[in-house]
Amino acid sequence: MEIRGLTPDEQPPWDLLLLADPSRDMVSQYLDESLCYVAKSDASDTLGVIVLLPIGGHSIEIKNLAVAEPAQGKGIGKSLIAHGTQMARKMRYKSIEIGTGNSSINQLALYQKAGFRITGIIHDFFLRNYPEPIYENGIQCRDMIKLTMCLSNETQDKL
Repeated sequence: MEIRGLTPDEQPPWDLLLLADPSRDMVSQYLDESLCYVAKSDASDTLGVIVLLPIGGHSIEIKNLAVAEPAQGKGIGKSLIAHGTQMARKMRYKSIEIGTGNSSINQLALYQKAGFRITGIIHDFFLRNYPEPIYENGIQCRDMIKLTMCLSNETQDKL
């Protein structure tokens, strides 16, 4: 598997992007300002995607992270997070953030295992920003859980 930046002439992998965020409008709002990396198989199939958006100051946010359903559970998401973290460090960001739904149990576990810590909740985020209710794991997705990973010792104490 190879992880590489999306080239300017390539179309974004919309099928994967919409797995992580069902609103094409929401994805379109941040995609042009972001860095997009894809995980490709040896056969050139797109296995996953990670989108990083600088959010001001010394922070960058993972706005989208998705793995193709047949490839899930094989460490690709973990590899994409590691790649995104490595890129953020190379660009000298001090922290990397990610947000996910309160109902995204597997994602919450993945992010915490990768070193992210819960740093906030945006109440009713999904109720205000998405016209249709979202359900995962039998739970309505209402709130966004924000997580942060410090990339430098200097910001470690601030979490």
